[in-house]
Order: sequence, then C-alpha cells, then structure tokens
Amino acid sequence: MEPFHAPEDQADVVDVPSLEDDPAFAEPLPVDRFSNRELSWLDFNERVLTLAEDQDEPLLERAKFLAIFASNLDEFYMVRVAGLKRRREMGLSVTSADGLTSSEQLALISARTQELVERQGRCFSDDVLPKLAEAGIRIVHWGEIDATDRERLAEYFTAQIFPVLTPLAVDPAHPFPYISGLSLNLAIIVRDPETGSERFARVKVPNNVDRFVRVRRGTDSFLPIEDLIAAHLAELFPGMEVVEHQTFRVTRNADLDVEEDRDEDLLQALERELARRRFGPPVRLEVTDTTSERILDLLLGELEVEATDAVEVPGLLDLSSLWQLVGLDRPTLKDAPFVPATNPAFAEGEVPKSIFARLREGDVLVHHPYESFATTVQRFIEQAAADPNVLAIKQTLYRTSGDSPIVDALISAAAAGKQVVALVEIKARFDEQANISWAKALERAGVHVVYGLVGLKTHCKVCLVVRQEGSVIRRYCHVGTGNYNPKTARIYEDLGLLSADPAIGADLTDLFNVLTGYSRQTEYRNLLVAPHSIRSGIVRRIEREIDHQRAGRGGLVRLKMNSIVDEGVIDALYRASRAGVVVDVTVRGICALRAGVPGLSENITVRSIVGRFLEHSRIFHFGNGGQDEYWIGSADMMHRNLDRRVEALVKVTDKAAVERMSTLLTRMARPDTKCFVLGPDGWTRSPAEGGRDIQEDLLRRGAALSDD
Repeated sequence: MEPFHAPEDQADVVDVPSLEDDPAFAEPLPVDRFSNRELSWLDFNERVLTLAEDQDEPLLERAKFLAIFASNLDEFYMVRVAGLKRRREMGLSVTSADGLTSSEQLALISARTQELVERQGRCFSDDVLPKLAEAGIRIVHWGEIDATDRERLAEYFTAQIFPVLTPLAVDPAHPFPYISGLSLNLAIIVRDPETGSERFARVKVPNNVDRFVRVRRGTDSFLPIEDLIAAHLAELFPGMEVVEHQTFRVTRNADLDVEEDRDEDLLQALERELARRRFGPPVRLEVTDTTSERILDLLLGELEVEATDAVEVPGLLDLSSLWQLVGLDRPTLKDAPFVPATNPAFAEGEVPKSIFARLREGDVLVHHPYESFATTVQRFIEQAAADPNVLAIKQTLYRTSGDSPIVDALISAAAAGKQVVALVEIKARFDEQANISWAKALERAGVHVVYGLVGLKTHCKVCLVVRQEGSVIRRYCHVGTGNYNPKTARIYEDLGLLSADPAIGADLTDLFNVLTGYSRQTEYRNLLVAPHSIRSGIVRRIEREIDHQRAGRGGLVRLKMNSIVDEGVIDALYRASRAGVVVDVTVRGICALRAGVPGLSENITVRSIVGRFLEHSRIFHFGNGGQDEYWIGSADMMHRNLDRRVEALVKVTDKAAVERMSTLLTRMARPDTKCFVLGPDGWTRSPAEGGRDIQEDLLRRGAALSDD
C-alpha cells in the first residue's frame, strides 16, 4: 500500500490561545439572541412564495414555485408541527432556544401559516391563473364547459372514474371513515327527499389519475378532477338530493419511532413503522374558504382536529398538483433548458484519460448542476466498477434515484468479484421504502449492505475506491455535499471533491471501519466527522479568527449552508462579530442567527439565495491570518447534523479548487447579486430592483465565474 504519514496537526485540533479576557467573551450574550427555528422555516417558505409572485419569472416557473411552497408546507406539518404537538401532549416542558413553549410556537405557526396560505391563494387565483389563461393554459370549472365537452367528459367519468369511487356514508351504522394523509376528499351533505333527513358522506378523490383532466384533445384546458366528480354526484347517490359539497384535505404525523437499541432487526422494525405511518394522528385540516360552518365543525369533531389547525385556502386545495402543468411542453413559459458541462479536468480528447489517471495528477472540485454529475461522480463509480484493477468500492447511500445508475454500478462491481460495501441509510425521511428496496436488491447481488450506527443517521456523502497499481494499492475518494442521485444533481447545487490524496484515503478507510465495524475512532487527518468533531472543529476555527483579529491580522469567516440553528456555533459567531471579525453567511433555509443587531452581530451579514436551483452545498472558509482554510461536506449547523448524524467535512487544499470556492463566495456577496438579506427586523429582497442572478451567471459561464 502507498505509504502514508499522518500530519502532526490533526483536522479537529486547532491551537487557540485563551480568550477569557477578551471583551467578546467577557460580556454575556443577550437571552433574546436566537430566532425561532419554526418561524424561520416559514420565513424560508415565504421566500419561495416571493419567487412565485415575481413578475420577472417565467410563468410556469412561477407555478412551479407555488407547487414547491405547497409541498414544503406539507412536510413541515408532517414533521415539525407533528413533533411540537407530540411534545405538548406528552407534557414536556422544554422550550425552544428563543424561550417559547410548544403551545406558544403552535399558535404562532397557525397564524403565520394562514397568512401565507391566503397569500399563496391570491397569487394563484388573481395573478398566475389569469396569466396562464392568456397563454392558453386554462383551469376551468364545470359551468364553463360547453355541452359537447361535458358529454365527452361524462363518458370519461363513467368509464374511468366512477368505477373506482367509493361513497362512504356516516350514520349510526357507518362510522366516520379513515381519511388518509394528503388525500383530496369531498365532504358531501345529502338529503332524503322522502323524510327530509340529511346525512354526511365522504368520497375520496382517486390519487392514481391526473389531478387536472384535459377538457379537449389538442388544447391546454383542464378541469380539476374533483369538479368532474362533483358534477356527477347524483350518480353516486341516486334518489338523494345533494345539498352541499366541499373539498378537504388532512395532513398526518409522518414521523417514525424506531427504537434501534430494542429492535434487533432494524429493517423489519422500520418496515413495521412505515406501515403505521399512514395512521398517524391528524395535524392539519385544509378546507376551501367557502366551506360552511356546518361541514367544518363536523370535520373538526370527527377528525379530532383543533380549530387552530384548520387552514382555510382560497381557491384550489393542494397546489403541489401544479407540477402537472409545469410538465407541459411550453418552453417559452419556462427557464431555458441547459446541458451541464463536463469538468475540463475530465473532458475527453482523442485519447480519453481515465479518471484515476487524472486524479493522480491532483484533486478535482466538481460543481453541480453546472458540471455534469454523469461525467464526473457517476463516471468515477462506473469506471471503478468496470476496472479489473479495482479491488474494492465502499460507498454511502442516503438518497438516490428510482433507476439509479450508481446502484447498478455497485451491483456490477459485486458481480465482477470486487469487494463492495454499501452503507444504505434506510431511515432517510420519506425515502425509507425506496432505500429498503435498494438495500434488498444490493444484498441479493452480493453487496455487503450495512445500515450504519445505532442511534445515528449516516448522512455523509463519501465513496472510497481501492485500486491495485503494480505493487502499490492506491485509494481514490469522493467527498461531496449532495446525494448520489443523478436526477437531483440536475436541480440541486452541490460540490464534490475527487481526490487520490493518501491522507483523505486513509481517513475514509478509517471512517468506513467506524460505519461497518466496531471502531470508535473520532479523530481524523483531513476530515471533521460528526457527532464528535464538527461542532468543536468549527467553533475552534471561529475562535482562532478572533485571535487573528485581536493580533491585527484580520479575522474572516465565510459560511454557506442550508440551515444554521446550533446555538454553540451561533454564539461563537456572535463573539467573533463583537471582536470585529467579518462574518459572511449564506443560508438557504432556516436561520436562528440574528444579523445586524447592534452590540451583538453588526459585523455579521446573512443572505439567502433562492432560485432555479436548490442551493445545497456547504462551504466553510476561515481566513486564518492569510493561510486560508476551506472545508466542504454534508453537515448543516443543526443539532440533528452535529449530534445525531454521521457527517463528514473534508479540508480542500488544491489551489484551483480553493480559488473556485473563493470566487463563488465572493460573487454571492456582491451587492448586485439577487438574494434576500437578513436584518434585525427580518428578511428583505436585495437589490430592490434589477440585480444579477448568480445561478444564471454560472450557467452562462459554465461555472467558471470571474469577478467582473
């Protein structure tokens, strides 16, 4: 094996002088220094909604942002609101970092959600919908359809919809039916013409057909399927009079509770919990704003939902279904398509160079989606699977695509006799069933499948390839910020480091020994690994910047991540700001840090970039007195990432890679870059007008940004 000598200064060891006498540490930090995590998440979803309202966005892109807003809110209620309700019902007295009880947070969430949903409804009904109609894409109601189209749609209903509908009565002989989570339903009041008595019934809208039914072939006019069903309720209740009908939707707790230390077979335990998920308690009831008090009261009572958890929606429920319209072939109403470039390091000439040969020349940083995942990371794994000199492949899989070429490559490698280890995280939320299926398929192919460590999710994105090269065994590595998923790699912004550095190879070898065996190693050479060393490593480096600032060398911290919630990291940034360190933070989602507060964070700038691509990469830059230090990896600054997950950050030292990240961070911080800026009183859009879209700039320049 290629010789390796560990450096004296390991990755998570940073010498920091005592700072107790520094003013940044002497004065206590204020108790109101944190923003509420849940309300900050709603602020993030508001930024998504702002893009839906943006008149400069292509029309179907605005519809896409409305759909994303709706899907985001569904997951927020299924997980975060469900967790708050559970804590309240268990009587837990724990408060949030900003001092709010579960009940207080739920009340604030309810009011804020209603406000945002009304705004979403107005955006759709009053703005996007009329403009779609002008462009020839119409969502119509039954009363707007002529007789010929009604006849044709009636035939479609009779042949395709009616047979699968099941009207369920509610009376002493028929209990209130189970309402599955996120399903669309019709609440119906019918009257017996002979007795005059009225009864309630429910009809579930089928979820295995398109939400919007095309009115006529060759047109882009659509009828919501619930309108089609409502127009034919007489066929479902012959001899009865339909008094009223309204649509409604229920969101249920979708969190899982698997006691790993008790359950001997984690896979079987998780499959059992997945079967129970659909029966989780309701956490939200959505109704149209035209719903009568009679129906609303009945639903609240039968579903045992509090009135504060009922959200009145103007117009259509479940705008996540707008993805169907986004999929229409209307290129003039969408962002221009793009083809990811191949990273120049891997561009093939007349004689294609293997990825292994290129990595022996030095590290390569890849930037998705601007640079192709298929010709870099995917090719790296596929070449390893096909190369007869490769002895072993070890890889983590958190989320991947339904037809995953990565999984196919691992299966091929195992079939070729290579040692293949796949750490499949079967607890990846909402991908549990897919990952269980992948795990079983990999096991059948002879891959060594492991599920990680008890009590921890394995979220790091790492791959290790061991290759025989003459008398030397060399290790090739990938450490990334995003999943091994070629589909999301086209819409998620991520970074990945491909390297043949012996130190990184040794680190990944040690990390996989932790994940697959009984190793308790916590210190590495070029990695910071949670749950042991990421928080402490980041905080130490922030404190080192305070020392540089105090010594006159200038302090600089630049961070880019999805979310920042961890109090220890935030407090370190506050202390750095008080000491005069320049702190620049780019955060896509949740931000519990308060920026620009006099005496606390006036040296901290926080921005959020929300756009065509989901900003997903995590970059950590420390000025280090002119000896700049850059790290990338899978971890956000959140409790779950730092305490309850296996995460990995890798130190990037390649000069070209460092220059690319420096340019990226500098470009994001330019005052003319379109973003949202956090101030003491909340988020504002910047610049107010115009501005440059960094994502579009990267597309035009092939990710090779200059500072002009």
